[in-house]
Order: sequence, then structure tokens, then C-alpha cells
Amino acid sequence: MLSKICQMALFTAVALSGQNISCAVAETAVGPKVTDPHFHLAPGYLQSSELPNGLVLLGPPPADGSAELARDEAAREAVIALRGKARWDLARKDADLQFPQPAKNFSCAMGADISEEKTPHLYRLMQRVLTDAGLSTYGIKNQYNRIRPFVVHNEGTCQPDEEAVLRQDGSYPSGHTAGGWAWALTLAEVNPKRADKLLQRGLSFGQSRVICNAHWQSDVDGGRIMGAATVAKLHSNAEFLADIQAARKELETASSPTADCAVEDEVLSEQKR
Repeated sequence: MLSKICQMALFTAVALSGQNISCAVAETAVGPKVTDPHFHLAPGYLQSSELPNGLVLLGPPPADGSAELARDEAAREAVIALRGKARWDLARKDADLQFPQPAKNFSCAMGADISEEKTPHLYRLMQRVLTDAGLSTYGIKNQYNRIRPFVVHNEGTCQPDEEAVLRQDGSYPSGHTAGGWAWALTLAEVNPKRADKLLQRGLSFGQSRVICNAHWQSDVDGGRIMGAATVAKLHSNAEFLADIQAARKELETASSPTADCAVEDEVLSEQKR
């Protein structure tokens, strides 16, 4: 019988990328034990042995009674007022890692419509980077299995249908944030003229996890480190570098975003008020 991980990897790879991938490949590529199905996407660029090691790069999550945990609690309390508002709704969209939603989320910052039809290289690049960045967090996730803030405080999140999964998935570090920051760094390399906008969007993508009540601030901070470490590793991968060049070429004829980017800018500014 196929393992549950292999079944999910096969299903999602076919559904999202149209590619067939053997069970043996799926099992080898997964590496660390993964409990969150979000990260069974297109095959990544890196082998499991090439992923950055969070146990080396990050320390343990904040201890009970520590100043670091007090900072986490303060960060959570600071965004409670955003619940139910437009920024909360954007955090819900950021929480959805099923493509094409992530492509839509970064289109305004990119200044181009990122889609499978119009920018297939760029779209595929995002899918594959997500897999590598997401998987990079699981060695340390499984080591500490940190409880998420919505569980500690007996509350909900911006994505109620995912809460059963999140209860079983370690909070530290944030895989969503690792993916979002890896996207921001990668897309900024594809389109340097939009680097500031893309990096800003990558930061807000991570903060969406705090707003969503799904992660602590220190989870997000650790996720950014893992996302950056993943991109550093990817720069030794010839296939990744070739896809960066293909995406740059593709961007030359890309159309403008279809979303109302002025509205997105206004929503993101809500957190700063």
C-alpha cells in the first residue's frame, strides 16, 4: 500500500502540475516527516539531503516565562483588532497555498499577472520554490512540535477548515512564511525593479500568519530564516538558475495584474495604523 505521504504527493503533483511522479521519487523527495498537506506540491529543485537544516540554523522556540514568549504574546495581542477586517481577509488568502492563489497574491507586487497560462515558467518556479522552502522547516517542526497560538488561547483562525490539520502540525518555524519569503527573494531576482515591493509583500505574507492566529511571531521570524537559507541553497542548482532566466524573459511580455492593486495597498496599510 502507498504511504499516506506518497499518496498525497502523487495526487497533488498530478492535480497542480499535470506531471506524473513515481512513488519512489515522491518518498525520496519528501525527506522529513510532513504532517501538513500544504507542502505536497510540485517536486522541488532540491533533494532532501540538500535542504537547509533548521536544527543547525535555529534554536528552540521561546521557553515558558521568557522575554521572547512575552514578545510573541504582545505581537498576537497587537493584531487582534484586525480580526474580521479587510487585513484578516487578506491573511486568509495568504493562508491558501493551493495554486493559483499564491500567484495572485504576488502579482500586484510583481507588477505583472502571474498565471499558469501567461507566465508558465514563473508560475512553475513559484510552485517548486514553495516545496523546497516548506520542506526545509519540517526537521525542526517535528523536533519541537510547538503548539499554535489559537490552540493555547482556545480561539479560531482565519481558516477554520484547516484547524484540525494545524493542531497536529508544529508551529515553529512557519512553513507558510518560509515559502512567502523564499518567493519574495526569488521574484525580486526575477524582477529587480520591483524588489522593494516584492520584499514588502513577502514580509506582509509572513505577518499574515500572526494576524491569522495560526503562528507566533517567533515562528514567522524563524520561517524567514529558513526561506532565505533555502534560496541560498537554490543558487547552486542549475535548473533553478535556468528557470530564473526563463522567468525574466517571460516577464518582458507579461500583462499587468488583473487585481485592484490600489485596494491591496490600502489593505496592507491597515496593519500600520
